[in-house]
Amino acid sequence: MGKEHENEHDLAARVDAAKTDNRAADLLIEDYLPFIRAETAKFLQRPVADGQDDELSIALIAFHEAILGYSSGRGAFLAYASMLIRSRLIDYRRKEARHSHVLSLDVPEGEDGVPRGDLVADERDHAEELVLRQATRAEIEELTEQMEDFQVSLADVADNCPRQERTLTACRRAMQYAKEDPALLEEFLKTKKLPMAKLAEGSGVERKTLERHRKYLVALLLIQTNGFEILRGHLMQVMKGGNGR
Repeated sequence: MGKEHENEHDLAARVDAAKTDNRAADLLIEDYLPFIRAETAKFLQRPVADGQDDELSIALIAFHEAILGYSSGRGAFLAYASMLIRSRLIDYRRKEARHSHVLSLDVPEGEDGVPRGDLVADERDHAEELVLRQATRAEIEELTEQMEDFQVSLADVADNCPRQERTLTACRRAMQYAKEDPALLEEFLKTKKLPMAKLAEGSGVERKTLERHRKYLVALLLIQTNGFEILRGHLMQVMKGGNGR
């Protein structure tokens, strides 16, 4: 049996010890193998086949990576590990789709001498697009679940999005400050609330502006702190400034 219900404080202490103790890391991975298998099965949408699914190996490596990269500012360890496992599996699936037709692509296909690479280009592009769409949908579903803890929905975020460039610039400034303040992020994740006073004081943005766009800022901070690789990429485009909406 795994230890998914282990006290979060005790688990965090074990993770901290495992950063520098290989034996402790091995024991932690062994204890949480059922969790790792479950996360892999969730991604595959079927049970894991031992010795056949490379995804389980990717997930094990990702779990160890989570141990090394974890800090309390990232929230609960298992939530962080889950995000990292999914992210690494998405990367692996993309690479598989990208390279699935690499062999013999330059060998002529039939009498017309058209390279196989030309024939499979569209198929490869569609495969990558499908993987990306599925991965994006999975991130959106996970984000939606996490936002529920903050009493925020996707519809709320859409309605709460700044409409004026001046307000968007102010939100960018608040986001930049929050990203660089681990204590503020930790308080945000623990209390499930935006620390408005600290955010307003530290960023120089009026509190009433932050209050007015609270739900929008909640979504952006969750994307920044919880490993949403694809959504974070979109977010960086939005937060660039100028006309980079």
